[in-house]
Amino acid sequence: MHAVLGVWNKLEEVLVAFLLAGMTLVTFSYVVFNNLYGVFYALGDVLPFGSDALFAIGDGILFVAQEMTWSVALTKAMFGWLIFVGLAWGVRIGAHIGVDLLVRMFQPALQKAVAIVALLICLGYCALMAYSSEQWVALLFTLGTGAEDLDRFGVQQWHIVMIVPIGFTLMFLRFAQVLVRVIQDKQIGFGGHGEVEDAIKLAEETEAKR
Repeated sequence: MHAVLGVWNKLEEVLVAFLLAGMTLVTFSYVVFNNLYGVFYALGDVLPFGSDALFAIGDGILFVAQEMTWSVALTKAMFGWLIFVGLAWGVRIGAHIGVDLLVRMFQPALQKAVAIVALLICLGYCALMAYSSEQWVALLFTLGTGAEDLDRFGVQQWHIVMIVPIGFTLMFLRFAQVLVRVIQDKQIGFGGHGEVEDAIKLAEETEAKR
């Protein structure tokens, strides 16, 4: 079981890193190509002896830039995947500080019960969203609609949005893990204890100054 969790954790981290790197690379390439051709045109104007070659290079770069209309759509798709992969990752690292703050506002004797109720609500929400989004993906799969600017590569809309039910399912599993740890008294709240304690301390200091 620990081996499976280890692989899952590593896959999340690798996928997040891959999506961030991919978005950065695609955006950087698009910006470079959209600005680089002007440099060769300018050089062609000031260097007549090499103008033909420089203009040809500029034309080639301009052609690539004009053909990269898909880059914006790809970046949006990767950003969407990053969000829904990050949902489960955020639960794992205890990044849901707001909910944890709510739990810790109660007396220690009640914190476990409040955390369990909050986790059950989160689990219900994830289950509802996973089911609803799965129906949406199934409809798009049936329609077979191509993704805007990416259909030339055979990408369909359901290829992009299938991350929505996957993301909510993964988040459901992460919340289930937290629920088990809370029931077993291995964890209080949603994690992220350091951030929560800092936020509480800051709030208390602000209140004291008033």
